[in-house]
Amino acid sequence: MSARKKQRAEQIKEAKKNQYFAILRNCPTSPRKMRLVADLIRGEEILKALDILKYNPKEASGRLEKLLKSAIANWENKNEGKKPEDHYLFIKEIRVDSAGMLKRYRPAPQGRAHRIRKRSNHVTLFIDSKEKL
Repeated sequence: MSARKKQRAEQIKEAKKNQYFAILRNCPTSPRKMRLVADLIRGEEILKALDILKYNPKEASGRLEKLLKSAIANWENKNEGKKPEDHYLFIKEIRVDSAGMLKRYRPAPQGRAHRIRKRSNHVTLFIDSKEKL
């Protein structure tokens, strides 16, 4: 590895120390369905976002609720002795990217076959505090 790559890797590592995030990889839900729920909570305060996800009937909301709880736990690990309720935590950024596809075939009339694409996604959720620690 070159010196420039090592330096860039160190910069990324330092930047991640000041960010609070959680990542969900290879979730077997299509990105389009996941974005519908992600758009509901983007920019919301975390307690309000948890309530929205808890009472939303879509399957993706359960997965995002678990991811948000993981991000909150990551925040607590980096800020020991501090409670998330005392700081105004909100969802700074939520990104839904497409992941790999499982390609399957379904029988069709007259000996043909139709391709079925089972999509999956990656979700990255960043939380931040309005008041700096």
